[in-house]
Amino acid sequence: MHIAVCEGMRMYDIETLSEERLEELAEFFKALSHPVRLKIISILIEGKQCVKNLGELLSMSQPSVSQHLSILRSRGIVGWRREGSIICYFIKDERVIKIYNLLIKED
Repeated sequence: MHIAVCEGMRMYDIETLSEERLEELAEFFKALSHPVRLKIISILIEGKQCVKNLGELLSMSQPSVSQHLSILRSRGIVGWRREGSIICYFIKDERVIKIYNLLIKED
């Protein structure tokens, strides 16, 4: 089913989202709905980081940082890669960069 939406002078055809897809999107946004996780995203946008560095940058313990990273990882927002004995985290879902930039943009 499609719904036609009129925005200004433009007409858009928007596919109605299933309940399952809406739940997925809600979970995605829930994962971003914490100030620490938004700070992690802002740091990782600049480049990959290990938990130790993230902890230092956030002035938090490594276990606390790991807990937040676990939530972001479970939603596919961040990924990790082992480099020797160190695990580095990076932005996996590029949509989060666009969303973050929209959120911080000042009009």
